[in-house]
Amino acid sequence: MRVGVFDSGLGGLTVVKAITNIFKGAQIFYIADTQFAPYGQKSKEQILNHSFDIANYLITNHQIDALVVACNTATSAAIKELREHYPNLIVIGTEPGIKPAISISKSGQIGVLATPATLKGEKYQLLVDKLSSSSSHIKLYEQACAGLVDQIEMGKIEDKTTFDMLNNWLLPMKNNGVDTIVLGCTHYPLVSTCIKKIMGDDINLIETGYAIANRLFFLSKEFGHKNDGELSVTVFFTADININMIDKILGTWKNGGKIKVRNINE
Repeated sequence: MRVGVFDSGLGGLTVVKAITNIFKGAQIFYIADTQFAPYGQKSKEQILNHSFDIANYLITNHQIDALVVACNTATSAAIKELREHYPNLIVIGTEPGIKPAISISKSGQIGVLATPATLKGEKYQLLVDKLSSSSSHIKLYEQACAGLVDQIEMGKIEDKTTFDMLNNWLLPMKNNGVDTIVLGCTHYPLVSTCIKKIMGDDINLIETGYAIANRLFFLSKEFGHKNDGELSVTVFFTADININMIDKILGTWKNGGKIKVRNINE
């Protein structure tokens, strides 16, 4: 299997990390689109056009069998059109894990951290409307986290500025008894420790990396993939990138796995 994965920066590597834990016998081509980051502050049309540019690059240059849109914002803007345009390609998107959050929340008070574009997106709104109508006891506390992706991309995960941003957003949730928080961006699991310092260790944090990895595994079997053999990862970047963050995200797998990091223009 040849799998293309993309995000506006390094956050989608949290999805790649989940894939490396269950997937074998594949080549993963990851694009950290740092030149166009952050997606969350771009228009739907800009994100849609850019998503097609990346998909075409991955198909033309790496003959991918599957495309993983490892970004909530890009999924909201482009997943429907990508699936329609590439009917023979496995196309997997990312969406906030509101459904699993509802299933495990005891208080019914659920926080959602996401980019402004994700919260405004039609896909997210339809998901919320559907789940809220069937779960009347649930209350969502939505928070657009403008600037958080930038902090993470710069590696300022434990920086005071990052903590202050999160503290400002999370305290109202804490005061309202929120016991479960949906991490509606693939970057946000990287600040889980900071979130727990504010909310307490008992807070439930819902991320979607493993759900995406499991979906890829399931669909790849239908494609004929036997899930056996070596796995390799190539990380492409479109502009400056924080190499240290790749080590931090992929961790021990990077040390034992086969990984390359390259400028996409080389």
